[in-house]
Amino acid sequence: MAGIRRKDKEIVDVNEMKSILKDADYVTLAMCLHDEPYLVSLSHGYDEEKNCVYFHCAAEGKKNDILYENSRVWGQALVDRGYVQGACDHLYATTQFRGRVTFIEDSLEKEHALKVMIKSLDDAPEEIIRKQLLPQSIRRVRIGRIQIDYMSGKKADRVIISQ
Repeated sequence: MAGIRRKDKEIVDVNEMKSILKDADYVTLAMCLHDEPYLVSLSHGYDEEKNCVYFHCAAEGKKNDILYENSRVWGQALVDRGYVQGACDHLYATTQFRGRVTFIEDSLEKEHALKVMIKSLDDAPEEIIRKQLLPQSIRRVRIGRIQIDYMSGKKADRVIISQ
């Protein structure tokens, strides 16, 4: 895989890439079926120990149809630090990742995935976990796991003024 052109923006520290996966509000997934691309943004949770991204979704729909036939995805987690007024520059950090999606059937892994997602999204996760992670809700929910096999990162963390 070719490297990035702007080496000064490349993230080489794996821990920094993982941090972006944890901090991003959502991930965007690209997938493809029969030469037709499809893109979707998802709330997620990153499990650093298992190096995977969990997401929840409906039991049916276009995303599921595509993933059943072609489970390979390319994803991006973006931490947008905003446009810098008067500098014509934009600050950001991004982790790109590649992986394969599987849908989880095991109740214990579903519960684990939901806890990972809730802890990454909610300011008071323990209350949500206690009230909403009931056996019947865990059974009903559809959870996808993206097992990451490649990551890269890029950032603009300071204003660069071109002369």
